[in-house]
Amino acid sequence: MGVIGVGVDLVDIARFERAMGRTPRLRARLFAEDELSRDGRPLPLRSLAGRFAAKEAFIKALGGSDEIGWHDMPVVSDEHGNPGFALRGRAAETAGALGVAGVHLTMSHDAGLAVAFVVVED
Repeated sequence: MGVIGVGVDLVDIARFERAMGRTPRLRARLFAEDELSRDGRPLPLRSLAGRFAAKEAFIKALGGSDEIGWHDMPVVSDEHGNPGFALRGRAAETAGALGVAGVHLTMSHDAGLAVAFVVVED
């Protein structure tokens, strides 16, 4: 496998929280319903900030795309709790056109920042 692209994004959690507070519909615009909670419990805003960073990093790893919607790349966890993407819609189409065979994602938050790192392979 070869690397198609790498993306990283950093989000200021306090700024993200203020934006969410100012714009109540922003949560529904940025996140699919199935990525807002885990085990029936709502995710804290620091985790949502990490998921937002992940989506931005994914778009960067693809080389950019204005056509991919926020709901086309929900961040999900596997049975071991490892994060990944459930690509659908334009995200899945774009990934297919680029020959994407694997997407690797890691996220973290500390000291008021959330970071995500994405590697896209063919």
